[in-house]
Amino acid sequence: MPDPSSEIPLLKGRRILLGVCGSIAAYKAAELASRLTQAGVEVDTVLTESAQKFVSGLTFQSLTGRRAYTDSDLWSQEGHVLHIGLGQRAQLLVVAPATADTIARLAHGRADNLLSITALAAGCPIVVAPAMDAGMFEHPATQANLAILRERGVILLGPVEGRMASGLVGPGRMLEPKLLLGHVRRILGRTGPLAGRKVVVTAGGTQEPLDPVRVLANRSSGKQGFALAQAAIDRGAEVVLIAGPTSLGAPVGAARVDVQTAAQLAEAVAAALPQAAVLLMAAAVADFRPTRAERDKIKRQAGVPKVTLEPTEDILTSLGDRRPKLVVGFAAESDDLLANARSKLEEKDLDLIVANDITASDAGFGADTNRVTLIGRNGEAQSLPLLTKVEVAERVLDRVVELLG
Repeated sequence: MPDPSSEIPLLKGRRILLGVCGSIAAYKAAELASRLTQAGVEVDTVLTESAQKFVSGLTFQSLTGRRAYTDSDLWSQEGHVLHIGLGQRAQLLVVAPATADTIARLAHGRADNLLSITALAAGCPIVVAPAMDAGMFEHPATQANLAILRERGVILLGPVEGRMASGLVGPGRMLEPKLLLGHVRRILGRTGPLAGRKVVVTAGGTQEPLDPVRVLANRSSGKQGFALAQAAIDRGAEVVLIAGPTSLGAPVGAARVDVQTAAQLAEAVAAALPQAAVLLMAAAVADFRPTRAERDKIKRQAGVPKVTLEPTEDILTSLGDRRPKLVVGFAAESDDLLANARSKLEEKDLDLIVANDITASDAGFGADTNRVTLIGRNGEAQSLPLLTKVEVAERVLDRVVELLG
């Protein structure tokens, strides 16, 4: 059974059929099967004959807790028309790794092994993640077969460039399982309650330069904002993620815009807002900046510098006619949490505010968990228990969907 803390609501209970072909990248398929299972997916696996030369069906059965099928099962007495059952039950067929041979079989409708015949019977979207040597991928025959699959609506993911098992370098490496999981979320979430809606999310802290090497900044990691972006994608939204300096990778499907200062953030928000339905203002924007950034590094020998500050742009109060239908703000407070949050809610004309106490050791900046209170326009407060930031994002997006009606 998957760990409930690692389950992804979008994927819980979904049925995905994983096709594994004969490639050294088959070990990545095992990791993908594990990640999907931990997310709550029911994963059935079909291994081609050549795939079993690299990894066994027992590996996948051990990782998923479910049956792994091979060509020999096609002729067994255990299931009635096995390939029909597998193809019709699956909500997504993912072939990873997909070799040049299997891609050719799929393109030309071959039905001479369990995987290819199941693909013909599948009524769900099909994802193909190629993995082969660089010369094989770039060969005109392979490219022609990929073009056929693309025309039929098959979703092609990768490959990426890198070093191959042969020692050659070029395009042919299968996408990493973490990225494939992100694509699975994007594909299965695209018909969600926010489908057709544009959501703008700001995340992380801003940095205001003092000189070429020093900045005024805060300790925001961006984790909460990135989790909000992923939760919006899971619900089908078109997401623009505007991020301050952070090492986090953007969720698959988000259009990322990187900024450094509050002024750059304000400019990016203004550019992203047309046609947006929702603005989730999770970024920890600096309230002040130096009136002047020194051109050269400030030297210790010159003594302690005197720094004069000025206010930065107040993005929420300056939305004007660019204001989307729904605006959600965040209040990171160190005292009088609810009073300060309600004041910000009214002052900035917000539809919802997410308030958190940054003095808590297990919540707020840098932590993986958060303890927040949601306050709506009517002033009603809903205090949530300590949750992961991913769980907080799920709760916030549930409220967003509810408020949008």
